[in-house]
Amino acid sequence: MFPKGVPAWGKSRSINIMYNTSNLNSMKRIVYMLAVLFYGTSLFAQDKPFDIEHAPAPLFRCPIYDGPTDPTLEWNAERQEWWMFYTQRRANVPNLQEVACVYGSKVGIAATKNNGKNWYYVGTANLPEPMQGQSTFWAPDVFKHKDTYYMIVTFIPGIHPFWGGDARLVFYKSKDLMNWDLVEEIEGTHGCIDASAFQMPDGTWKMWYKTPDSKTNTGVSKDLTTWKVTGKCEIDDVPHEGPIVFYWKNKYWNIIDECNLGYVGLHCYESDDATNWTYNSTILNKPGLRPDDFDQGRHCDVVVIGDRAFIFYFTHPGRTYKMDGMEVEENTWNYHRASIQIAELEYVDGKIVCDRDKYAKKVPSPIERKKK
Repeated sequence: MFPKGVPAWGKSRSINIMYNTSNLNSMKRIVYMLAVLFYGTSLFAQDKPFDIEHAPAPLFRCPIYDGPTDPTLEWNAERQEWWMFYTQRRANVPNLQEVACVYGSKVGIAATKNNGKNWYYVGTANLPEPMQGQSTFWAPDVFKHKDTYYMIVTFIPGIHPFWGGDARLVFYKSKDLMNWDLVEEIEGTHGCIDASAFQMPDGTWKMWYKTPDSKTNTGVSKDLTTWKVTGKCEIDDVPHEGPIVFYWKNKYWNIIDECNLGYVGLHCYESDDATNWTYNSTILNKPGLRPDDFDQGRHCDVVVIGDRAFIFYFTHPGRTYKMDGMEVEENTWNYHRASIQIAELEYVDGKIVCDRDKYAKKVPSPIERKKK
């Protein structure tokens, strides 16, 4: 169905690729048109761009624990809503030791019925845990193939007051995005976190994830029944986490979150084959003007709709930085709390750029208000 070199409906969610009838032969074009006539506009309701001009800032704050991080989005076809899954850090729980608020987290869900103008809290995903006891989920990656939803998520047994624990990647599937079945613990991923999956032009699936030494390695799956790690490293120039892969502007892109206590933003890499990556640019490394958007952009997801690419990222609005640019570490609610924001990526002179203030609501000065 898809020409060589163009990805199928994978993590890119690139509507123009899926529904571009020029890529189809005459018979498939007829089937496509009949589907549109039969099902009506609701079939492709998710092809409407996010209403970023009227989106709130911050886009979402978790009303339960105030610590939403690592967002990933998927269209809920049954409910005709965009669902945003996130790590539900327990930022507002008092008297926790050190970084214990980052552990014991579930996968939270927020949803929008009006393309991002308003969001509401749905609850948490029902994920069977591979081990008994109170455990931790981090950084879900959710995608759909045919009539089934899939999730690769980091699982860590227990709650830890310091950075550590036996992390591994776990694979789930679902029919409704709320109730999930455990498929497997992905062999060979102990110590690994932050997976991102994408379907390749030959129909196979590829996964990128952070290794224990903060590099990006890969895994493959032929049919989404099991994953096999390759042992191949694809990005290792800076220590990093949270690789997110998508397809846009006839290229594959990989955006990573550098492991650095400085104000560094997100690094963008480009590739023609989703294997050999070249550094392209750094984005969200300058403070924004919107509420809760002063901090650098962190672990993101990108949704491509038509020719537009929307980036969803989180910030730590309460973080402060010393004169040398390094974080002042604390163990307070203000330090741990997080907010999710939306911005739009642009492609300028071969580079990805992101003006997070492009749609910021300008606050009129006293003189401007007086003139009115």
